[in-house]
Amino acid sequence: MITFLAALFCFFLFHAVPAQPAVRRRLVAMLGRRPYLAAYSVLSTLLLAWLIVAAWKAPYVPLWAPEPWQAGLAVVLVPIGLFLTVAGAVSANPFSVTLTAAPFDPERPGIIALTRHPVLWGLFFWGFAHTIANGDAVGLILFGTLTVFAGTGTLIADRRARRRLGLEEWERLARGTSNLPLAALVSGKARWTADRAQALGLAASLAASLYLLLAGGHLALFGVDPLIWWR
Repeated sequence: MITFLAALFCFFLFHAVPAQPAVRRRLVAMLGRRPYLAAYSVLSTLLLAWLIVAAWKAPYVPLWAPEPWQAGLAVVLVPIGLFLTVAGAVSANPFSVTLTAAPFDPERPGIIALTRHPVLWGLFFWGFAHTIANGDAVGLILFGTLTVFAGTGTLIADRRARRRLGLEEWERLARGTSNLPLAALVSGKARWTADRAQALGLAASLAASLYLLLAGGHLALFGVDPLIWWR
């Protein structure tokens, strides 16, 4: 359990410190934007791998009994989360996490019409689904913390973007968006447009779902079959 908690602490520390605007600006100035993003992605992936292995080896302490609806919730929410994360990561976005510096066009917002923070909401759905489906102490600590981290991250990102952009520019760019997924579309504020980023997110989500669920990938990688209730 100590190794798991240490991995969890390092993972969130690594993501919290570079998120500070002053730290991020200094690192980008030292390394350049693309090398910084590449290094950040590699280190983040390595820390995530360490965290997953540590969680796998930690003692199992059950908190609630598994039920079919819990697995069903994960089967629905995880592909949605993956779609949002992948599409959001490659979309122009002045409000939140992204891997591209391309300019944002508020007339063609793409996935930003769904939410200003697709990557963070993708992580939220993924973490929440796994919190409910696992039902053990390590799962609650790991996925529950990630869920809270992602959810509060959307509010922090909004505050930082508003301060960075200035009120007038913020209102111009954010007029057709919302933090809460689908809220701007339902209210009529947003106009959704399809683009390559969303096509990539959809393809990645479908491919991962087919492998993890139908081809037994989740069972092979993590020792758990999400569809066991219906086989």
